[in-house]
Amino acid sequence: MLRITDTILIQDWELSESFMRASGPGGQNVNKVSSAVELRFEAERSPALPIPVKNRLRRLAGRRWTKDGAIILQCDETRSQTRNREIIRERLVDLITQALVAPKRRIATKPTKGSQRRRIASKKARGEIKALRGKVGDE
Repeated sequence: MLRITDTILIQDWELSESFMRASGPGGQNVNKVSSAVELRFEAERSPALPIPVKNRLRRLAGRRWTKDGAIILQCDETRSQTRNREIIRERLVDLITQALVAPKRRIATKPTKGSQRRRIASKKARGEIKALRGKVGDE
């Protein structure tokens, strides 16, 4: 069981972990030990998450969200399998806590009368300058 907040608990059936050999340098250890962790979280089927949170989570997860509604996270940062498991679970908790925060609604504001007048006055002044640039008449 993974605790996100006091009200949101992720059950064990929603999470599945698989272990594989890590890529990159590491010598004999990288060839022998399956230290990399892949965590799969069944987000779409999770009863713990409300629908708006699932929608925000889908947007935050990006390419990590699969077609069947799961989030797949991978970690091969350390040589220790247990430390990689801890890191990947922390990342999942961070991702879900980001999705819990509802974005603030933007309140549309109008420009003040004074700023509108100043803008129009500067446009008129600029237009007068440009109007004086033409060819000189016969006068």
